[in-house]
This record gives sequence, C-alpha cells and structure tokens, in this order.
Amino acid sequence: MWIHFSVSSSCPSKRNELVTLRSNPLLKLPEITEAGTHLSAAEFHSVLERAGLLSDEKKRIHSKDVVLLDARNLYETRVGKFKTPNIETLDPEIRQYSDLSCWIDDNSEKLRGKQILMYCTGGIRCEMASAYIKSKGSEFQNVFQLYGGIQRYLEQFPYGGFFSGKNFVFDHRISVGSSTEDIIGTCLSCGDPFDDYSSRCRCKYCRMLVLVCDNCQKKNTLYVCELCRKNGKDGGPISQFQSTKLEIVSQQSDHEIGSQQLPWSNGKVCRSPRKLRVLCLHGFRQNASSFKGRTASLAKKLKTMVEFVYVDAPHELSFIYHPRDRETCVTSSVQPNCPPPVEHCKKKFAWLIAEDNTGERSETKWEVADALFDPLQYQKQTDGFEESLAYLKTVFSEKGPFDGILGFSQGAAMTAAVCSRKMSVKGAVDVRFAVLCSGFPLQIPELEHGVISCPSLHIFGSDQGNDRQIANKMSRDLASCFDAGCSVIIEHDSGHVIPTRSPYIDEIKVFLQRFL
Repeated sequence: MWIHFSVSSSCPSKRNELVTLRSNPLLKLPEITEAGTHLSAAEFHSVLERAGLLSDEKKRIHSKDVVLLDARNLYETRVGKFKTPNIETLDPEIRQYSDLSCWIDDNSEKLRGKQILMYCTGGIRCEMASAYIKSKGSEFQNVFQLYGGIQRYLEQFPYGGFFSGKNFVFDHRISVGSSTEDIIGTCLSCGDPFDDYSSRCRCKYCRMLVLVCDNCQKKNTLYVCELCRKNGKDGGPISQFQSTKLEIVSQQSDHEIGSQQLPWSNGKVCRSPRKLRVLCLHGFRQNASSFKGRTASLAKKLKTMVEFVYVDAPHELSFIYHPRDRETCVTSSVQPNCPPPVEHCKKKFAWLIAEDNTGERSETKWEVADALFDPLQYQKQTDGFEESLAYLKTVFSEKGPFDGILGFSQGAAMTAAVCSRKMSVKGAVDVRFAVLCSGFPLQIPELEHGVISCPSLHIFGSDQGNDRQIANKMSRDLASCFDAGCSVIIEHDSGHVIPTRSPYIDEIKVFLQRFL
C-alpha cells in the first residue's frame, strides 16, 4: 500500500496559516468557521468584572464555571497576563504554539463544561485554538475569545484593566505595557523583578527566550529555562557534546540566532534553516558506528533536511561465532575454533535481549553459537525494555532535543514501544514523529490495547521484498499499532535495508518536509 501526500500549487503569497496549531502536521484541523465567539475588549472586560464579583450562592453563573485560557507561549506569559479575582487562569506553559493542541488534549477535564475565555497577543492564535477546543464535543462549546487580543484590550484600557505587566509583541518593540508599567516578570537566576527580553538570553538546551537581569548576565552566560529544569535538566556543568553545540552557536551573532524565529529580523535569514534532528536506533547485534555506515547513503541524500545522531544501545552482547570443522579449514587460513582477538572487534549491542542474557556482563567475550542463525530469534528478545527506556531518557537529556526517532529492525520495535509510552515519558522523551524501518511489534500491553497517536513513517519489504529477517506481516502488524490517520507506509523490494533510490527516497523526503 502506498500513501502519497498532495502538494498545493497555490500562489506563494497566499498563506493557509499564519501560525500552526498542529503538532502533528498530518492531521486535519477543524474549520476556522467553528472558532469561538468574539468578544470586544469592552465585552471581555465586562465578563471578567462580573464573573470575578459573582457569589456562588446568589448568581446563576458561578465564577468557578469560568476559566481564562492564555494561548501564548511561556516566555510571553512571564512578562504579562490577565489577573482576575476568583477566576482561574490556565497557563499551558508551552514553548511554541504548535504544542497547545497537545496541552488541550491532556487537560480537557479542566475545560469540560466551563465557560472558556481565551486570549492571545492579537487574536490570531485564538481562532484555530478555540475551534480545536469546540471540536472536542458538546461539553466544550462555550468558548469565547478576545477580539484583537491583548493589543486591542490595552488600547481600550490604557491603564491595564485586568491585564498586568507587558504584552510581548512580535516586532522591534519586543513588549508593550500599560501606562502603569507593572513588572510581573522575574530574573531566572536571582528572582528579582525583571521583564526585559532585549538582551535575547536563551536556554542553553531548547533555545527559548529567558529573563536574565543585567547583573546576572555579567556572572553567567549559560542559562536553563524553567521547562528544561522541570524535565530534569539543571544549570550545572554540561557535557562535551553540549559544549561543542554551544560553541557552534556562540560563533553566531545575536542577530543570526534571532533571525530564524524572532520578529526583529526584518525578514532577513542569516543562516540556513534548521535541520530536523533525528535520533537513530540500530538493530540487534549492531552498534552506532555500523548503523551510521549502513545509513550513509540515506544521510547523504537527506543532508539538507536532517541531522542524524547515533547512539549505542545499552545492552552489550557477547560475540558469537560458528566454529569451522577441520575439513572446511584444510584449505582455509582460518583455524578451527579460533575467532579473532576480542580487542580487535567492535562491541555489539541490543535494545532488547533474551531472558537468559539478563544480568551484568563483566567482560565481552566470544561464545560458540548453539545453533544456526534463527531468523525468528527476535521473538525471544523481550527483556531489557525498561533499562533501555531509562537510557534513552538520559540520551534525550544530554544530546536532545530531537524532532524524531528513526529505528531499524529491533530499533524500530523499541521506537514503537517508546511512542506507546508517550504520556508516561512526556517531558523526558518528546518527539514529533517516528520512522520505523523493517520493524516488528513487541508483546507489551500498550501495543495490544491502544492506538499510538504519533505521526509515523513505516518502511519495510513487500511480500516479494526479500527481507529474510523480518516478515512483511510483522512490519504490517507494527504499522497497524499506529493511528492510520497520521501514518504513511512505504513498501519496497530491497530486502532488510532502508532504500535510498527513487521513488522511495522521494516519499521519505515528502514525509519529513512536513515537519520542517
């Protein structure tokens, strides 16, 4: 089965979206005509005023039934927000607007049955976000949005009204406040009142804007945002990998860094667009070095789109060899039962191991194979998942963030299992998509009883594809574990490999392009 994307040929000056709500670019969003009811600045203010003063016993509408929802990014909310007595304000604390849909999915109970008052900078982001909330069902229909956003509200109420602090704006001004100039932001390092982003300080991990006062900027030049701290990253010494990455970034000027994402670049792009960072999980009895070699052609053809990062799996394996009998060795230079020295061999690893291979391994050594190669051996390799998952959390912490994971064979099985744990590993292992090559499903409850809602690309051999290790049916079974609405399948005739010739490489590029 082939699933192709269609590409619009509309005029380049026409934009379907100014900002996108889609964390999953393959899923269709609700129609913008279903957006929430517009409230003028005066109407919005009046609703807040009445709701904030209502008594639960005496009024038909209770303040506990009204919630304020801020549709902006965390760094925007840290310098200004609406504050109304007796009304709960929900701050999703997201890095980017496309994360808002996931927050809505995860926190729908906070919105169910409520009168939802939404706001953002100028009103644009609330249009699609409010429609998305209403698409949740009949209990999510009372959605209202501030027409013209905070900007229009401050024009109507120059003294701030219910809005405190400054409104972060996407132009050279950076932020605009009311005439009272309240400061609600605080320095990330010392906690003193501060709300000036003009220095453009950024988190050393995720590159999100952070507030750092002038005094603290003199003491330290590397910062960790509050979201990264919540996910276990601290402000201590950084690894050699991170030092190298930061050294590259530091060679660019502030203007170059800001030009890719921020409004004060005046439309000038001073460096090439960011590539997708993809973590690669090798197959059973392989290592990062060998898998890098096996995917060299793929990496070369995707070099303008993707940066591949390779790591060894955590379970080290013994070397296996089949001893030659003496008759075979008469004319051979290889002596019977004499494998090469271990120190001359590269170590082999696995994400999952057989039950009899569990436990600490004191040394790597050669072992005689107890049978000929078994193409179904992967069915016995069911242990070690939790250890591998914990290891991946460390990899994401030290070498992340990553946009996606590419898994091959057993690495694909591991990738699917990680995606099935999306909620339990959120914040520690976050990806936008998965590429699963010649994979198979693990026998775990998450894959047996649920559908994985992660955009996925499945690449495997067809029935006549000559993949002698993973049968076509097994890879199809794995693909069926993912939401069909956001998965793409590519079948090929090249065996147990990742094909890089046309038309396969073209379909791979089309899938990845959606995430750039």
